[in-house]
Amino acid sequence: MNQRLFFLIAFLGTALLGRAQQFPGAGQVPGGFPGGFGNQTTRPGAFTNTSPTGIDDSTKAIYGPKSTNYILEDDVLNNRTKLYTVDTTMDNVHRYLYVNRYKNLYQNLGNLGTPMRSVFVPIPEQIGAQTGYHVFDPYAYQTMNVKYFNTKSPFSDMYLALGAQNQNILRFDFTQNIKPRLNAGFAVQRFTSQRQFGVPLGSNSSSLERLLAQDWGFLAHTNYKSKNDKYTLLLHFVNMNHELAEQGGLLPGVSRSSDGQPVRNIYDYEGDPRITKGYGREIQNNWHIYQQFVADKGIQLYHRLDYRRSKNFFNDNALRANQTPKTTQFDTTPAFYPANTTPPFNPNLTTLGDSTDIYQDARFRLLENQFGLKGTYQFGQSAFNYRAYLRSRIYGQYTRYNTSATEFNEYETRRNETFLGGWLGYYFPDSLSRLTAEAEYQVGGGFRLQGQVESKLFTAGYTAALVQPTLLQERFQSVVYFWRNNFKLRGYNHAHGELNLRYKKISLQPGLDYTLLSNYIYYDTDGVVRQDNGSFSVLRTGLSYSLQAGKFLTSGQAYYTVQSRDNVLRTPAVFWNGKIQYEFLYAKVLYIQAGVDLHFKSSYYGDAYMPVTQQFYLQNRQKVEGYLMADIYANLRVNRTRLFVKVNHINQGFLQGPGYYVAPDYLQIRRGFAFGVDWYLFD
Repeated sequence: MNQRLFFLIAFLGTALLGRAQQFPGAGQVPGGFPGGFGNQTTRPGAFTNTSPTGIDDSTKAIYGPKSTNYILEDDVLNNRTKLYTVDTTMDNVHRYLYVNRYKNLYQNLGNLGTPMRSVFVPIPEQIGAQTGYHVFDPYAYQTMNVKYFNTKSPFSDMYLALGAQNQNILRFDFTQNIKPRLNAGFAVQRFTSQRQFGVPLGSNSSSLERLLAQDWGFLAHTNYKSKNDKYTLLLHFVNMNHELAEQGGLLPGVSRSSDGQPVRNIYDYEGDPRITKGYGREIQNNWHIYQQFVADKGIQLYHRLDYRRSKNFFNDNALRANQTPKTTQFDTTPAFYPANTTPPFNPNLTTLGDSTDIYQDARFRLLENQFGLKGTYQFGQSAFNYRAYLRSRIYGQYTRYNTSATEFNEYETRRNETFLGGWLGYYFPDSLSRLTAEAEYQVGGGFRLQGQVESKLFTAGYTAALVQPTLLQERFQSVVYFWRNNFKLRGYNHAHGELNLRYKKISLQPGLDYTLLSNYIYYDTDGVVRQDNGSFSVLRTGLSYSLQAGKFLTSGQAYYTVQSRDNVLRTPAVFWNGKIQYEFLYAKVLYIQAGVDLHFKSSYYGDAYMPVTQQFYLQNRQKVEGYLMADIYANLRVNRTRLFVKVNHINQGFLQGPGYYVAPDYLQIRRGFAFGVDWYLFD
């Protein structure tokens, strides 16, 4: 306990010091990441205790990883009696940044805390209208990844990482059983990042003027199960408070050649930002309750309740300056915000009123209830699972914007939505194979159908959906943009398949992914929302691989994508992640993994970002990516303490030039050193 108290005092001291200096610590992202929960094909009612693979925890103690388990709501909902143990392996501990944790399948603006988007077209997981503000969602704790613990002793997880170029995250998790069947816990996270360009003259490393992004995340959770296992309660609350100094990207600078002549410097990390007074903020507060009552294995009642509140804010006090092109002796950079000076004005691109400011404030409220009946039937070694439910949503989005320096307009959208749904699952006798099907219908329009088969040898699935446009796509008004749309439902047809091939230490997973998009909604080169009235297809082939030879390991994923059209959707043709790693034991107590992470996307016209609407939009003036990114790292473990050291972007300036653009006008972050520690305490 003295050790725990000492570390907690040190943790709080570091957090307060970080607040004063904008230099807090670092940590893993809250809620975990996709694909990290092992085998999900366990049949209903079967008991499994899942531990991550890798070097096992060898410390002999009364309390430890094996006495600390957690469950996930998805398993409870689908009657999979499955326990997970905390991860004590070293695998991927060095991937402390969100983009890396998401296996580079998301793109940001080159720095921690900046807006994120999926590299490949995402398939909606839920029908019904959504807000349209999603670029900061990956930084928040995710409902379906919340861990509900059962501990024999108090459990703490303390994580600190001081990232490259002042990208820092600090996290503290604590949970404890109050009674044998009642657990409660919380997690808190703080991260910040600093500007990589456009740093005000005279500012030092601790100056508030250097701050780019800052985020507070909080999660409180509890779970209870009755003594006869008839009743289960899972409850959590999530808060995210995210702030970002919007810079609009980098203006190309001018430097001097060896003969003293001015030359255009497109990789000027010391250059000026395109906008200087932009500021954005998002606040989320989400309550979630899941409860079920088991009358019999075949007849179970469940209820889900979500209450969500969010606020999205943007302000820029230099509207007129940012509607003016920036001209140098080499070229002219287009104005950041669109401006019309010659009538007739485009009604979708008219500046409303007369103001030098932009002020946007969008507030969203949602109350969602789901009532359902579910159950499980056993047939020898196989099992059948069903679920039928009614889901209702009551929501409203209230938006306020300025029309002058002192005047504001408001508008609001309020709706009710009702859904009917069902889910079926069949689990084969081998416990490794299952067949599932799901259907949901929205009363008044919209549906989602999904089927999937999973086995030891292959996985295949198909999804068809008609989905509403977002509330932001339907209506948006500001001093820059103005639109009101009556868009058609968006159509998605998605088929995928993957083989699982294994031979000794070799694993290959070739796959094929096909998507047909209809009535696709996008943002054009002016940042205005549009709907494409036709259909087009996206085909992606892929290969995941892993080869282990003794202590050496190489693994990765590669994708090649072709599209029937690229005028409304841009995707890199080639995508590759690679890892080469060597693992060994030093002095009988120190486990070490040393390696290099590699990532490459082919060059393409990636989407630009508009902070007024928080949307990525098409652009045709600058190609991004086309660069091999390399990070070197060493992960270490002593007993239950995991550490890492890492050099990000180690190959900067080596053969490939001084840098590259990860998004239009945004450079990838420069080379830098990172260090982190993750400390488990079980008593």
